[in-house]
Amino acid sequence: MQNATKIKIGIAGIAGLGLAAIVMAIVFAAGGMGGARDSDEPDMPQQYEYGTETASNGMELHYLRTRPSNVELLTVRNNVSAAPYYGINGGFFYEDALLSVAVVNDEPVHGESGHYGSGGSNAKYARGTLVWDGAVDRLSVQIVRQAQEIEVAERTNFWAQGGISMSLGRDEDWRRQAAEEAAPLLDQASLRSAAVYDAEGNLYLVVSATRGTLAAFREAIVERIGVGNLVDGIFLDGDGSSQLRSREKKLAGDGRLVVQMLRLIR
Repeated sequence: MQNATKIKIGIAGIAGLGLAAIVMAIVFAAGGMGGARDSDEPDMPQQYEYGTETASNGMELHYLRTRPSNVELLTVRNNVSAAPYYGINGGFFYEDALLSVAVVNDEPVHGESGHYGSGGSNAKYARGTLVWDGAVDRLSVQIVRQAQEIEVAERTNFWAQGGISMSLGRDEDWRRQAAEEAAPLLDQASLRSAAVYDAEGNLYLVVSATRGTLAAFREAIVERIGVGNLVDGIFLDGDGSSQLRSREKKLAGDGRLVVQMLRLIR
């Protein structure tokens, strides 16, 4: 009788532990699906807004909206979704060489000034380069080949990210300009990334989760991001390099490592 009782108690104990494990699994799963933003990765940046939009042409966009003073350009050599930062991928690269301007306070982020692949120039072509002039807190797109050509109030207080001109507000001319800048995969359905800004100086870092042509991506941004208030922007590296990490979303592209990213600071 005592042995039977012990067996019953043992079975009940095991069942109780199993139930507790199930309850804990549900709790952890629920925490992973949602929860308060501030309690999730509390040491990561907070000063941004995440959003997602789907345009009428089917392009699914994910964006981080912030101030340009809250953005830093840096070498990452990682997939953005796995990096210890929030932000999106940056400019074009080949192997470990940066092929787009990426400078902070007149210094390239990936090597010494004047060295190939350091981020001090847009390789081969003058290309649309997004410039934040920190002294006057102003964004602009300047078409330059070398970082030295960039015009700012103070060369010790700016950053510049190279890409391809979007020519927002110039719908009849944007494609010609993009072709002049040798935009890759212009008419191929690819993942896409961009950085655009509005009339209030807010910066939107945008990555698509669906593939489309450069025209389809541009149309989607004009339709769904900063609606009616965008000023200009640039296309960034795309296809498998289109990557994003935030508290709310991770996009890994095709899993490749990228050389450089735009990182949120706070």
